Amino acid sequence: MSSPESISTISRHILEKIDNFQHGTTGIILGSGLGEAITKLDKSITIPYSEIPGLPQSTVKGHSGSLIYGFINEKPILVFSGRFHLYEGYSAAEACTTVRVMGEMGIKRIFITNAAGALNPQYDAGDLMLITDHINLTGQSPLTGPNHNNWGLRFPDMSKVYCSELRKIALEAAKAVSVRLERGVYMQISGPNLETPAETRMYKMMGADAIGMSTAIEAVAAVHMGIKVMGITCLTNKNLPDCMAETTHEAVIEQATKSSAAMSSLMKEIISRLD
Repeated sequence: MSSPESISTISRHILEKIDNFQHGTTGIILGSGLGEAITKLDKSITIPYSEIPGLPQSTVKGHSGSLIYGFINEKPILVFSGRFHLYEGYSAAEACTTVRVMGEMGIKRIFITNAAGALNPQYDAGDLMLITDHINLTGQSPLTGPNHNNWGLRFPDMSKVYCSELRKIALEAAKAVSVRLERGVYMQISGPNLETPAETRMYKMMGADAIGMSTAIEAVAAVHMGIKVMGITCLTNKNLPDCMAETTHEAVIEQATKSSAAMSSLMKEIISRLD
């Protein structure tokens, strides 16, 4: 499912469905509850994942499972609304299928979004956080196994995963549209269980500002292919180890949905500023 041959097949099928796919397209992966962000595009075409042979299927509530191609201010955008997670039973390589497909299609810039819990006590539920770096605590990597040299190096450098140029644009855009945008380190765990108070305390000590179950391995796969990455987290709840409040996946989705408008406003402004 994640071999170069299968990725190429998926990519060709998508390109056959899209008339006049343009060079310079920006790729976007939308996380839990963020399906309403950046899906209303001009001259758009929507393709359900179920109609793309070989593409994994999203099984999680809050992920619509559809691909949208269209334009914002005449800038071409390819959106994967819904992703694949390790906890669904996918391997790290399979969970990064959307990244590999976009790379195969020639996309050189990807925005990755997610819903996550805030570990930094100064951050509030509903805030957005620009990812400056990440910690992959899943114990898995999409690069495990034979290296495909046409995708990238066997040992790719990860000292600058999240593009500084895109981060600068994001901060300027946030100021322009009056969206509060925190900055911090994102940690990915495998899930699907949420964190215990002791685990939360440890994750904070390790330097994480937010924690979720996606994104880091996708960013690794993107950097491996030479793709510029920007990551934005929707903080859906506060993880305070000394007074942990119970939460549910439904509550996470509800908060992410409420934050979709801010995420959409920010993303549109960022896209309008791209070359």
